[in-house]
Amino acid sequence: MTAFHTIEIDGLDIFYREAGSRDRPTILLLHGFPTSSHMFRNLIPALADRFHLVAPDYPGYGHSSMPSVNEFDYSFDHLAEIMEKFIVALDLKKYSLYVMDYGAPIGYRIAANHPERVQGLIIQNGNAYDEGLREFWEPIKAYWQARSPENESKLAYLVTLEATKWQYTNGVRSPEAISPDTWTIDQHFLDRPGNGEIQLQLLYSYGTNPPLYPQWQEYFRTYQPPALIVWGKNDFIFPAEGAYPYQRDLKDVEFHLLDTGHFALEEDGDAIADYITQFFASRLQPLPA
Repeated sequence: MTAFHTIEIDGLDIFYREAGSRDRPTILLLHGFPTSSHMFRNLIPALADRFHLVAPDYPGYGHSSMPSVNEFDYSFDHLAEIMEKFIVALDLKKYSLYVMDYGAPIGYRIAANHPERVQGLIIQNGNAYDEGLREFWEPIKAYWQARSPENESKLAYLVTLEATKWQYTNGVRSPEAISPDTWTIDQHFLDRPGNGEIQLQLLYSYGTNPPLYPQWQEYFRTYQPPALIVWGKNDFIFPAEGAYPYQRDLKDVEFHLLDTGHFALEEDGDAIADYITQFFASRLQPLPA
């Protein structure tokens, strides 16, 4: 059974989902944009008999606190700092990281700061290589270079219902299999007053991530966490070109390109759950039969 909790971190309420016994290997599930821990709602019960699952909502997302951009530093450095404090507060001493989209730069900051804690990586459409930032990112790169009203206006569509639905349906095999609850719930949170400004601030802050790619790649090479890559190959935001380079730096890597889009769990959640169970069965103990 999934439990729903809230814990106070730096005066903020951080909501999280949790399931499975703490005697089992822990997986910390880090969500992407524009969603929340809701993206893991089906994966958590699928793995709860073998793992301890923890999925937080970042500040500004889901059911966690949403201070304004004037009250809170919405940067990837700060979100990673809040998540590190969350890990300490929950006394998670060892864990694997499931990183997706925004979860990758947050998770890799945590891993590079505390490599001794990380037992493995599950990488789903989360970038750490220049090869992965292609056409979709050109107007965002222009925003990084010049934070002008003109460049900002070109990104306003990213918080619209049309764009949110597109993120869930673009590149999937069967659009009719994707629940409209997904984009409807995400859009509910995006439409809160002030949330659009939060998302623009984080899009700007994303420009701090590529300069850290060499540091994260050095972490991969030095510490060699076992890694499972489950990547929606039809994703226009984080295309498959960003998946392949992990194999340059990681030795123990299992690689799966899935015939789906950005939110691969929606269409291939059962397959991803099976891959996780099989991959970590020989690497993490205890895993019950």
